[in-house]
This record gives sequence, structure tokens and C-alpha cells, in this order.
Amino acid sequence: MTHKPLPAPTAYDAITALRCLICGAEYAPGEVRYVCPHHGTEGILDVVYDYAAIAAHTDRDALTANHRRDMWRYLPLLPIAEPRFIPPLDVGWTPLYHAPRLGALLGLPNLWVKDDGRNPTASFKDRASALAVVKAQEANARTITTASSGNAAAALAGMAAGVGLESVIFVPASAPQAKIAQLLIYGATVVLVEGTYDQAFDLCIAAANQQGWYCRNTAYNPYMTEGKKTAAYEIAEQMGWEAPDRVFVAVGDGCIIGGLHKGFADLHALGWIERMPRLMGVQAEGSAVLYEAWRRGVNEIRPIVPHTIADSISVGVPRDRLKALRAVRQTDGAFVVVSDEEILAAMRDLARLTGVFAEPAAAAAVAGVRRALADGQVGRDERVVVVITGNGLKDIPAAMRAVEGEGKAVRLPPTVDALMAWLHVQEKD
Repeated sequence: MTHKPLPAPTAYDAITALRCLICGAEYAPGEVRYVCPHHGTEGILDVVYDYAAIAAHTDRDALTANHRRDMWRYLPLLPIAEPRFIPPLDVGWTPLYHAPRLGALLGLPNLWVKDDGRNPTASFKDRASALAVVKAQEANARTITTASSGNAAAALAGMAAGVGLESVIFVPASAPQAKIAQLLIYGATVVLVEGTYDQAFDLCIAAANQQGWYCRNTAYNPYMTEGKKTAAYEIAEQMGWEAPDRVFVAVGDGCIIGGLHKGFADLHALGWIERMPRLMGVQAEGSAVLYEAWRRGVNEIRPIVPHTIADSISVGVPRDRLKALRAVRQTDGAFVVVSDEEILAAMRDLARLTGVFAEPAAAAAVAGVRRALADGQVGRDERVVVVITGNGLKDIPAAMRAVEGEGKAVRLPPTVDALMAWLHVQEKD
């Protein structure tokens, strides 16, 4: 584990307010911890910055010259008061691959894959969790908690272990075993909720308020967007500070797409990119709550009982819906819906044509690209980035379903004759 020097200063002193997305009420940092008190858990807050103040102490050239290769290279743009609390694991600066073979299959030559499955706990959620443990320590918390369908939970457990915080995790009992194993190996206290993710979310908030634990929950904690926005910074920098035309990402609660929007908006406000990319949110058919709200042109949702193979985006009540809908609407993007069968096909195509192994929710973004192209929503000459939010080892049963009937495994005795006989049959076929 390499400890690298941290840049300074941070953007903490450039925060002008925490602004409610519903009523516009503004609060100073520390005045409220999580949400606007006028709206309870629905009162999602946005961190607002004085961009002139940020520009006074950093610029794009200074950032490019920074040799640190993780999300903390962007510390001058992050709301951290105490950099000494930054966890030791290297989070972020994940690879961005040009994907010509996958692009050829889809008919999209200018296609890139951002592989966030390369993070320490194998998902995009490490970005928010890394920032969460910093804010928890700033608040003098000894225990940190979250509700999750799996990835955010593992991310928080790993980041908490790295700094010695206790973690209490609420996950649906139906979460994949690989994700539960991650929680246990990191030493988290795991509460398997016999219910949905949405019920686990509500239980987590109630427990945090009663016990005084620091809560990392998506949307409820305004700083989670700030961690997730670092992926947008990386995409822009890795593409030479020229934003792509579109970015596709799977959407459940809505925090990731909201974070990408915040990151690109920061860069645009600072003049570091000339234009915003169109953000494309991909949802599974059995969990398309935000798609329906977007299609109807409203912010109100119709809660459902979700059902999809993509557990990480299986959400019936998207908690960060306001930021997600804003991200798509303000960038003239769109929501796209894909089936579980399309998701499984995308898992295969992505792995076989790029070498990137994605869990179902992450592969949904690739399925969304294919669907949007078929529907004429994307031009064949556009520069497109698809964000892979989680590694395929998170859900081996789903991966086995994806290759059902297509696998090439063969069982043979350990002899050359047996191998040659089998190869001879293959040649005949």
C-alpha cells in the first residue's frame, strides 16, 4: 500500500450552502447533517460551491501535473475539511478503455468503457464510501452505517476497515452471497433484512438516528454525490478535457448518475470543459421507476416492488430521484429500459469483446447503448462512454446464466489421447 502526498487546499471553504432540492432552503455546513428538516428524509440536499474561490487556488494545469493517481488528486474540488482522515486504499483513477471490437458489434466506433470494477472492493461505490469515512471521522463518529443491495455495503465495510471504524450494514437477505461474504470478511456487523432494499434503507436510518451512528445512505447523505462525481472528473481528464457526447450508466437509486452530472457541471462551471455530455440512465424493465417519471415529465414516482436479475439497480423507491431526473433533463439525455435477457447478453458481449467482466447492473449500461442505438437515440458517429459500475465476480450465478448453453467447458481424463480424440470430434463438427 503506497501512501502518497495529498494536494491542498480543499474545496471545503468554498462551500456556500447545502441547498434543498425541493424548497431551495440553504444551510451552512454543519448546520444540518443530512437532509432539509422541512421535508424529512425526502429533503435531499445539494452541496453548492463558489467556483471563483475554487479557481483562485487551483486550475486544470496544476491538476494535470499532480502525480497522485486516485480520486484524491481532485481534493481541491472536494468538500473535505480534514485530509488526514483520507483512507489508505487507492480509490478511483480507474481505466478508460477504447473498445473498438465492442463498438464494431454495436456500430459505434467511438465507444469507451470506464471500468470502475477495478476499485478496491470492485465497484463504483468505493468513491462515495471513501468520502463517507472521511466525513464520519470529521464528525467524531465511531460507527458508520448504510443500507445497500450489496455494492455500497461492501464498499463501506472495506473503507471503514481501512481506517478502524466500526460498520453496521443493512442488506436485503436476498443479496448475492459473494456480496455478503465481502461484508463479513471486512468485519462488518451485517443485518440481513427479510424484506426489500427500500425497507432496509428505512430501517438503517431509524437505527442511525437512535444509535448516533454516522449514516452513509445514498441521497440521505448529501456528500455521497460528491464522492461519486470524481468519476466524471476522470472521464474528462482521461479524454484530454474534451467531454464525450454521451455517458451511459445503470440507474437504481439515482445517486451515480446524479454524481456524474455534478462532476461534469463542476468542470463546466470552472471552464475546464466546453460542454456537458448528455447523460443516459439505463434501468431494468422490472425496476423502471425513474424511466416512467421521466417519460411522464414529473418528479413524483409510482413505487413498485422491483424484480430484476440486476440486484444493484433493483429499487422500488429511488431515493436520489431528484438528482437523477435533473441529470438527464438538464443535459438533454434520456432514460432507457432494458430486459434481463438483454442484460445477460451484454455481460457476454462486454467480456468477450473487451475483457471487462461486469455484474448484471453494470452490464445494463452496455445493453442500454444497444437499445438507444436501435431506437435512433444515438448517432453512430457520437463519442460514447459507458460506465461499468461493478465487477462480475460480485454475482457468479448471474454470470453462469449469461453463458448457459454457450459454455465451452469439457470434462476429460488427464491423457493426451483423450484430448486428441475430443479435438478430432470438434474438427468434424
